[in-house]
Amino acid sequence: MKAVIQRVNNAKLSADGKLVSAIGKGLVVYFCVEKGDGEELCDIFANKLSKLRVFEDGNGKMNLSVRDIGGEILFVSQFTLAADLSHGNRPGFTDAELPERANALYIKTADILADSGIPVHLGVFGADMTIDQQNAGPVTIIWESAR
Repeated sequence: MKAVIQRVNNAKLSADGKLVSAIGKGLVVYFCVEKGDGEELCDIFANKLSKLRVFEDGNGKMNLSVRDIGGEILFVSQFTLAADLSHGNRPGFTDAELPERANALYIKTADILADSGIPVHLGVFGADMTIDQQNAGPVTIIWESAR
């Protein structure tokens, strides 16, 4: 699994010209399931993300999690994070998990996050989406599971 995590002031996601999800202060998470990723990684990632201290406390230090600030998560499935750029100029996506399994693990991870008390808003799996976000900081974290 891979994820790009960005701290935002707000974000909105549209598909087919229609607003699907919107959040205020929180995290936009672009999430990728790769071939061979097991269900146990859903718990590991959700636990890490829910406790990730990337929001500033009263002293300006990144000591608070999205839960601590009462923030939200916009959780977007993005298979292109599995891109292989080692051959030529067109990315290959053979490391991306097949759609049915990828979607199942995406939903499972979102459910774990929601069960932890964080409001989670989803994208549309497999759709062509438009995401408008106002990054804060900017703070961008890349997470990859150990393989």
